[in-house]
Amino acid sequence: MFSGIVEEAATVVSLRKEAENLHITMECTFTHELKIDQSVSHNGVCLTVVNIDDNKYTVTAIKETLECSNLGLLQVGDKVNLERSMLMNGRLDGHIVQGHVDQTAKCVEIREADGSWYFKFEYEFDREMAKKGYLTVDKGSVTVNGVSLTVVDPTNNTFEVAIIPYTYEHTNFHQFKVGSVVNLEFDIIGKYISRITQL
Repeated sequence: MFSGIVEEAATVVSLRKEAENLHITMECTFTHELKIDQSVSHNGVCLTVVNIDDNKYTVTAIKETLECSNLGLLQVGDKVNLERSMLMNGRLDGHIVQGHVDQTAKCVEIREADGSWYFKFEYEFDREMAKKGYLTVDKGSVTVNGVSLTVVDPTNNTFEVAIIPYTYEHTNFHQFKVGSVVNLEFDIIGKYISRITQL
């Protein structure tokens, strides 16, 4: 369980394919605090730490994860948003995030607004999935690459988010360009409400 408050943008230092799996090795400042078998959110994808070596650690993404997220597009040198699992005695500063990516979206517009930025994303709309809560609503929550954000001006298949300078600088949002592929996790509460109303 996560909150969507990114701790650090780690650097990818190695990528190794093994059959259908991808071993991703990253470097971050809190590697010494990690443990084998610990769950960490990577661009919003919950993955297990499988190896630790000095200030680097490795996680493994399986075929299904690579197909429904942007992790398969990673290159050495890329930044990945990291969040360790939420402490139950802490504040929920973002929203409830499971680390289960629903689908990817594409950045279609970036606008600077006097020190902040607006990013517009487009995703594939499926009417049946939307009935199950896989959609965005105005002022609702959405997770983009593991970052908890508030939705602005949603349509059936697009939405915008406003990014403050701190988030821009401390996540991989500063690397986004038009055409960048991001991971989306829709709000779990919306999914439950949608499911209940259809019973």
